[in-house]
Amino acid sequence: MGEQSREQSSVVAFPRPVEEAPADENVAQIIDLLQEHLRLAREGKLRSIAVVSVSADGAAIGTQWSCAYGDSASLIGKLTVLAHDLMSARR
Repeated sequence: MGEQSREQSSVVAFPRPVEEAPADENVAQIIDLLQEHLRLAREGKLRSIAVVSVSADGAAIGTQWSCAYGDSASLIGKLTVLAHDLMSARR
């Protein structure tokens, strides 16, 4: 009982309720993609991942990756090919 009362006393209520995000197909696609990769990572099915983030106004682009040492050259090559494909698709 002492253990349970210590756990209950450490619970902190949010100052305000979490608001629902507006429904947006682009945001939903991003969340679905991230959730799928989280599931694969939890199942141990991923070895490497790369993420390219573009800000809503398109002004900022960031890249992040997590990979084994030997994967980095291959990952860079695949990202280069992907970038060229995306640029070609825009035309």
